[in-house]
Amino acid sequence: MDNNKTKNEPVGLFADKALKDEPINVENSTTAPTQPININKTSASHTTDVATSINTSSNYEVEDSTTRESKKTTIASGEALKLAVVGHTNTGKTSILRTLLRDVYFGEVKNEAATTRHVERAQLTDSQTGEVLVALYDTPGLEDASGLMDWLEDNTASRRDGIERLQQFLAADIAQGGDALSSNEDYSQEAKVIRQLLASDMAVYVVDAREPVLGKYKDELTILSWAAIPVMPVFNFTDSQNANIDEWQTMLARRNLHISTRFDSVAFEFEDEMHLWQNLATMLTHSEMLEQLMQRRTEDWAQLYDEANIIIADFLLNVAAFVREISDDDDPMPVLQQMQEAVRQSERAMQHNLLNLYKFYDNAVAATPLELQAYQQDPFDPELLKSYGIRTTSGAAAGALLGLGIDAAALGTTLGLGAAIGGIAGGLLSNTSSIADRITGVKRLYIDPATLTLLATRAIDLLTALRHRGHAATDATQLLYKGDKDSNDLSGEDNNVTPWPTNKLPSELKKARGKPQWSSLSSGKAELAQSLRLDMAWSLSGKLQSHKRES
Repeated sequence: MDNNKTKNEPVGLFADKALKDEPINVENSTTAPTQPININKTSASHTTDVATSINTSSNYEVEDSTTRESKKTTIASGEALKLAVVGHTNTGKTSILRTLLRDVYFGEVKNEAATTRHVERAQLTDSQTGEVLVALYDTPGLEDASGLMDWLEDNTASRRDGIERLQQFLAADIAQGGDALSSNEDYSQEAKVIRQLLASDMAVYVVDAREPVLGKYKDELTILSWAAIPVMPVFNFTDSQNANIDEWQTMLARRNLHISTRFDSVAFEFEDEMHLWQNLATMLTHSEMLEQLMQRRTEDWAQLYDEANIIIADFLLNVAAFVREISDDDDPMPVLQQMQEAVRQSERAMQHNLLNLYKFYDNAVAATPLELQAYQQDPFDPELLKSYGIRTTSGAAAGALLGLGIDAAALGTTLGLGAAIGGIAGGLLSNTSSIADRITGVKRLYIDPATLTLLATRAIDLLTALRHRGHAATDATQLLYKGDKDSNDLSGEDNNVTPWPTNKLPSELKKARGKPQWSSLSSGKAELAQSLRLDMAWSLSGKLQSHKRES
């Protein structure tokens, strides 16, 4: 971020009359986790580039209380849009900015009033050129607009225009706060909002759609209209059953605010974000920056999806190629347990890569989907397979081993296996090892098709969840996407759709069965194994994308 003061000064529609706060640079000290592994064909830095392309600013500026004037201009072609985010306290202004920025660390989000006390600036840039397209300003909540409206009516002349009346307020003691006050009235928080309004090109007015239409909100809109810049209402928390959007739209229409949009900062929809930018663009004379932003973010969003599917495909191939050999008379159970643990760790690493790609970090600061039971449960729990409706066609013995996730047909009829499963299997297991293996007495252990199908389904579901989860979501009990079942309900068998029938693995996974060198779990050579399976990962990712859970 440029620290040159002249570039940080407001150059909005009425910036010369706004009592501008001096910006103070604040470094974002949070260290993001390591980015996902790179499995792109063309660029060693591609994964990191994709993961960072949407969240475009890691430094923010906090506006403080110093008066400054700057050059008066109007927005022109080629200028970054200065967009103020305003609204009543606790309506989710910072939450919306977190989701737009794809940044779980921006600002402070609490379920209490007046969390934001200063104007905080962030920016959206072109991920390819670095050009700043939109400067976003998170403002304090309007705490007492009705009281301020009374003061304006009593102390400013109605024949003066709105900007003049707001300027008179900004020059008064009640706008300064602190020791400057000669009464108990303190409107310094509202003053910060108005200063930023007058320094901005336009504003979005955040509405908590769950709230009824009250007089204080009408007064807020009246005061905002006096700034003489376009204002667009944005409905937050629209996924709530208590939303009062129709009532709000009626009130807004009576105030000539006919353009509004829905943007839920928790239950995220990318299409809603595009509608937000499109509606703002219709209110501007020069909308080139917003059009460029929409194009780039659409491209970035698609690229993230491609990259995520490659991460999943690479993980599945790594597991499918995983093989361990034992002697004919060895007890397989210790090896089975080792293989299970290796697969668990590999799945967890894949999940972290997806979280990092979409900028959800699995730590104490930001709640993540991995806190939900559906993603914590052991992939080798037979009840989990049942909840996904995954069945085996290999007979009772194979069914008894589903919890182990091992290809029962490859185990043979060893004494160790028989002792391990006791009488549960209900019969002997067929031996499909090659003739050469029979002669040498070698048994090969693989991860079975049912477990591979389960791992694929869970990964696809997690990806879908991440694409529908706003970065303001802080509660693990919040559903990840519309229509998602309760994460504690694992009884339904028809809620999950597998990407392929269990007995019809994709050709890429079948081929991996004969390529143990493709698996780092087998060889311990992660980079070499990854490079060997790269082409198959690209091919399999295309098949994963053809299976869409998203409506």
